[in-house]
Amino acid sequence: MTTHTDFAYNSKVEGEVVVSQADAVINWVRKNSVWPMPMGLACCAIELMASGGARFDISRFGMEVMRFSPRQSDCMIVAGTVTYKMAEVVRRIYEQMAAPKWVVAMGACASTGGMYRSYAVLQGVDRIVPVDVYISGCPPRPEALLDGMMLLQEKIRREPSARGLLKPRAHEPVAVGAKV
Repeated sequence: MTTHTDFAYNSKVEGEVVVSQADAVINWVRKNSVWPMPMGLACCAIELMASGGARFDISRFGMEVMRFSPRQSDCMIVAGTVTYKMAEVVRRIYEQMAAPKWVVAMGACASTGGMYRSYAVLQGVDRIVPVDVYISGCPPRPEALLDGMMLLQEKIRREPSARGLLKPRAHEPVAVGAKV
C-alpha cells in the first residue's frame, strides 16, 4: 500500500530541510486561510452566525476572519433567498473579489430557490455566480456549514495552483454529503 504525502522531511541533508511541491505549499496556505464573505440574505444567516460562536467555532478551520469587504475575502457564503433585486448586488460583489475565489450556496433557497417559486426569487444562485459547494437544508445546521467548508478545503487542496496562477480555474461543484 502506497500513501501520497505532500511534504517530505530528510534529516540526512545538512540542516533542517523540508521538500515539497509548489502546488502542495500554495494549496496548503490557501486551504488554511479561507476568508469568508458572508452574504446573509435570510434565515440561513442565523445559522451562519452560529457557526462563528464558541459551540461550533469555525475558527478551528482557519475561517474566523469574516470580511465584509469583497476585496479582502476569497470565499462568498450565500446564505438564504436571493431575489432578482439582490442578484445584481451579489454578482457585483463576486466580481470585486480577488482571484482565486470560491462560492458556497448555503441552504435550499440559495441552492434552488427553496419553496419560493415566484417571479421575485432567483431559482438558485448558480445562475449568476459559479458555485463550488452546495449545502442543503432549510435552514442547514452549523455542522452542515462546517462540513461544506471542509469539503471546500479539500477541493482547494486538490487544485493545480502553480500551473494555473494566471489562468481561470475549472469549475466543479460539490454537494455536502456527496462522496469526494
